Amino acid sequence: MKNEIVEWIKTIVLSLIIGLVITTFIKPTIVKNYSMVPTLDENNFLMVNRFLYKQSKPKRGDIVVFKSSLTTETGKEKLLIKRVIGLPNDEIIIKDGSVYVNGELLEEDYLESAYTSGEVDKIIPEGKIFAMGDNRSNSLDSRDDVVGLVDIDDIIGKAFIRLYPFNKIGFLSTIAPLREK
Repeated sequence: MKNEIVEWIKTIVLSLIIGLVITTFIKPTIVKNYSMVPTLDENNFLMVNRFLYKQSKPKRGDIVVFKSSLTTETGKEKLLIKRVIGLPNDEIIIKDGSVYVNGELLEEDYLESAYTSGEVDKIIPEGKIFAMGDNRSNSLDSRDDVVGLVDIDDIIGKAFIRLYPFNKIGFLSTIAPLREK
């Protein structure tokens, strides 16, 4: 009986330690809107690596979750999920429906429609990124002053795997290559 109690205590303590480690480095997230369609749909369940950007910087094409100045209906800080398009010191130009980074056309095979609305011409300052949703016609992102440029310190982490729906389980693509004009 005593050995059985000790085994139960060991199991419970080990489970608590594993749970603490997982929640320290990984944050589960549910997508709550359509701004990342077709890459992500509403109610997709994702895992976000919270530790990655403590060791490195975001890369172009990363899908990131970040804090915004927006609030939910309950008054809580709203988290947004978008794709990194521009990094510090990049020049971002959006004109005639196309996105240019440092003078090169951004090749975005993950978009349903290659047309990007809005007019942008800015240099991204140090400590900031320019982020947009993949559903460009239905995304509140860095093109809008309400969201604006994202402070790198406000990034919670990189979405790296989708766990639900089950037929779409897998790692998320982060490739956003540039091609010449």
